[in-house]
Amino acid sequence: MSFLRRRNVSKSRSSDVSQIEEDDEKKKQKEKLSSEVKRIKKWTCIDSCCWFIGFICSTWWLLLFLYNAMPASIPQYVTEAITGPLPDPPGVKLRKEGLTAKHPVIFVPGIVTGGLELWEGHQCSEGLFRKRLWGGTFGEVYKRPLCWVEHMSLDNESGLDPPGIRVRPVSGLVAADYFAAGYFVWAVLMANLARIGYEEKTMYMAAYDWRISFQNTEVRDKTLSRMKSNIELMVATNGGNKAVVIPHSMGVLYFLHFMKWVEAPAPMGGGGGSDWCAQHIKAVMNIGGPFLGVPKAVSGLFSVEARDIAVARGFAPGFLDKDVFGLQTLQHLMRMTRTWDSTMSMIPKGGETIWGGLDWSPEGNYKCGVKKLKSNNTRSGGQTGRGNPSLPQSVNYGRVISFGKDVAALHSSKMERMDFRDALKGYNPANGCDIWTEYQEMGIGGIKAVADYKVYTAGSVLDLLHFVAPKLMARGSAHFSFGIADNLDDPKYEHYKYWSNPLETRLPNAPNMEIYSMYGVGIPTERAYVYKLTPATECSIPFQIDTSAEGESEDSCLKDGVFSVNGDETVPVLSTGFMFAKGWRGMTRFNPSGIRTYIREYDHAPPANLLEGRGTQSGAHVDIMGNFALIEDIIRVAAGARGDDLGGDQVYSDIFKWSEKINLQL
Repeated sequence: MSFLRRRNVSKSRSSDVSQIEEDDEKKKQKEKLSSEVKRIKKWTCIDSCCWFIGFICSTWWLLLFLYNAMPASIPQYVTEAITGPLPDPPGVKLRKEGLTAKHPVIFVPGIVTGGLELWEGHQCSEGLFRKRLWGGTFGEVYKRPLCWVEHMSLDNESGLDPPGIRVRPVSGLVAADYFAAGYFVWAVLMANLARIGYEEKTMYMAAYDWRISFQNTEVRDKTLSRMKSNIELMVATNGGNKAVVIPHSMGVLYFLHFMKWVEAPAPMGGGGGSDWCAQHIKAVMNIGGPFLGVPKAVSGLFSVEARDIAVARGFAPGFLDKDVFGLQTLQHLMRMTRTWDSTMSMIPKGGETIWGGLDWSPEGNYKCGVKKLKSNNTRSGGQTGRGNPSLPQSVNYGRVISFGKDVAALHSSKMERMDFRDALKGYNPANGCDIWTEYQEMGIGGIKAVADYKVYTAGSVLDLLHFVAPKLMARGSAHFSFGIADNLDDPKYEHYKYWSNPLETRLPNAPNMEIYSMYGVGIPTERAYVYKLTPATECSIPFQIDTSAEGESEDSCLKDGVFSVNGDETVPVLSTGFMFAKGWRGMTRFNPSGIRTYIREYDHAPPANLLEGRGTQSGAHVDIMGNFALIEDIIRVAAGARGDDLGGDQVYSDIFKWSEKINLQL
């Protein structure tokens, strides 16, 4: 009996073990099946995403092909039937006047408009040697999106190439003539210059890798040295005629850096000496220059947003944060763009002195929707401090970021704020995500502390970025500076980190050189933002522009959570115009040789119909490159004219009035 009992117990235990093993096996099979289903769903969604993007792109290329395949006379005939005879392009007009090529022309492209190609990559990039990863058709974006992001990103520690990857700028005029098929950047200007005799030997595209810091373009690619050599060669081979340099957008800051680099002694500089610019440059004609930065740079670094993305994010919550295609678009964009050190060159400079504080701003009385009449006011702004504080202000643009619409309008004396700088970070990540962004290291407490501070000015926004993106800002602070120099004779300002900030450096000793600021006006341009915390979801970016924040009237400056002011849709007038209206006007500590400065504003007029394309009177940040009036001004100067021959300043905005309100030691 005892034996039978032991046998039954043994059978029972054996049966239990078998059952457990069977259950474990079923569980493993179930998990494996579930994992496989998720994998299939993910890649099915990615394939669907790629198919959808491919369909849109293919449709666009087809329409573009059909339009371009038509005889040139057909769209021109239809357009002229609607709007009347088209004016001659500037090159044709000026050739009839007898103008011919004289001064060599140097183009300096801005951020994102220059092509980038692959020279070395990982296995996923097989077959892409010397193919464009940026610009052209952007085919690799939808063919292999994650591979594309990997190769467009830079090393998070050095800001240079990641191991095993080399992406380099496309060279030659084709580097930035078109951004994509049918979307011109420099092409229209080049074509018009060619009408008066310009060709490749008298035009040079100073292409550079716009992702990396300005000084690192020299460290890695010797780009600054090549620009110096090419300018010297073109001046020498064109009868000694000095060059006309035409930078656009961030290229304006890049060339500002170049002018200091070329004078500075080696090894930090180019060793050209203090008179190099005077000997080689006739004029610098800056187009859409963000001399004092752009608020868009703050929202871009803070939440990867501008107005358009914010609207899309608000219209379909979660669509971009936790993408339905499984790509987590915003997170990948943030990881990628936060490795591009050049973006930090466009953080607003000058702090509250330039951009305003909690309760004042230079443009405080700007009324959105009110059309300004032309005012050719060329006088220099006087020193009147911060303006009359009794004047009513419709918008306080000094608050670059406000958490809540009510907070944006509340007087600072009625505001309760909690300092975020000592908030606890780390250990308790706000979200779990396999795409690393520095937000994962902030913790719930750190995120809440940022919102509890409520309002950030151009001064405190630097502290904010150091708090939310310490690695990014550690790299950026080694290459860029955002303050105002107390004493420009201080030896510290000989360092390259100050060279692209016009408030911390001097213009060259070149009294016969001219500097122009040419930009569009009359377009609502982002200046300040209303933010909110996002719902705590997996892998989310914790902050976003509150697109529900709207003004009280149709003409309000607040729309979709963004306060707008006069500008070219990207750069506010204050940034493009202040140094020319006041900071560099006449002989100042920033312009000791008294280089002549000119403001040339172009009042925006949209195309009358679709057949006009992007228009010939546009003031928009990139479309202005096809503006006939701007092109005519450039060609006249390249052919030998000076600023006074163009009529001096051409001003539509309140830039002189706003500049008077800024109390800057000159």
